[in-house]
Amino acid sequence: MTDPDLRLAPPPAGHALRRAAPALLVYAGVRALGLAVLAVWGAAAGKSPHTLLTARWDSLWYTRVAEHGYGWEVTLPDGSVHSNLAFFPLLPWLERLVSAISPLSYADAGLVVSWVASLFAAAGIFAVADHVYGRRAGICAAALWAVLPVGVVQSMAYSESLFTALAAWSLYAVLRGRWVTAGVLASFAGLTRPVGAAVVAAIWAAAAVRVYRERRADPRMLLGVVLAPLGAAAYVLWVGHRTGGGLLGYLDVQAGWGNGFDFGYAFARFVGEKFTSVPGALAGLGLIAGVALVVWLYVLGVRRKQPLPLLVYCGIVVVLALCAAGYFGSKPRLLMPAFPLLLPVAVALARLRTSRSALVLGGVAVVSAVYGAFWLHGSGPP
Repeated sequence: MTDPDLRLAPPPAGHALRRAAPALLVYAGVRALGLAVLAVWGAAAGKSPHTLLTARWDSLWYTRVAEHGYGWEVTLPDGSVHSNLAFFPLLPWLERLVSAISPLSYADAGLVVSWVASLFAAAGIFAVADHVYGRRAGICAAALWAVLPVGVVQSMAYSESLFTALAAWSLYAVLRGRWVTAGVLASFAGLTRPVGAAVVAAIWAAAAVRVYRERRADPRMLLGVVLAPLGAAAYVLWVGHRTGGGLLGYLDVQAGWGNGFDFGYAFARFVGEKFTSVPGALAGLGLIAGVALVVWLYVLGVRRKQPLPLLVYCGIVVVLALCAAGYFGSKPRLLMPAFPLLLPVAVALARLRTSRSALVLGGVAVVSAVYGAFWLHGSGPP
């Protein structure tokens, strides 16, 4: 009989790094291509790629939190209030830390954190896919995450890369039965983005199933379950105390930004309004096709019996992204952490010859790089 602790023990760090190296090299290559195209496009358009990556939209809010702390807000002409309390603190904390120990500005520190976190995210996605489907699928999964149409966000001073890294490694820890590690990482994920609740739910679901099957509760599992929500709960309660809104204080802050959960009504109305003109109808059909693709990939994961923690996590990320009100141009970015959607495609690519899968991924990488440069020079990912 195999000792359970030995069976669940992670491989040595050196072996794990060697195993993940091809995935990391492919990921870094794709992102380097995206940055190169962005630089060329920026030179032609007379815009600084550095500014596009560090000083637009949410990155400015994170930098301001790192530099001045919380308490800054903007009142718009319609009376709505945009408060920086909407932005969770882990990324600004890391920006402040990196800036304190280096000559980097807060903005540049945010870029460094994002780039490093994106590598950890790619490694975590590889680890999850490798554990469930094998090494080739893991490499393909990391590559697919890199070539997402909005993959350029992974190279911006945004929190998506940091959150995805924490979520992926927390899910991997759950799959390996490392409950305390999973709980700690989930707690940090909860300090990064509101969707950290998806990681907590995945851990709780896995723990509930284990207790049901084994009719007992492992103390380490219980500790992980308790640790998982602490990060998000601490920040939400602190915001409620600071604003005087109590448990609903953070929701009030989000409402000031026009965000809220309406079961997809606002998004459906937004799509419906597209069908008032021919160009708009084409855009509306594209949005419907995109949503259908997301749903189909999730159903495919269910049919192929992805592990429960992945399904719970991915399902909540998708629901929160698609069924929340707010700026609809952000939805592709909000879906980025839902990497389990990519696993069925990764498995299919892994079954192809290496040359064929490389050709497919290379072609998509070029399209993604061009689209990312176009996107950042246009509406971008607010």
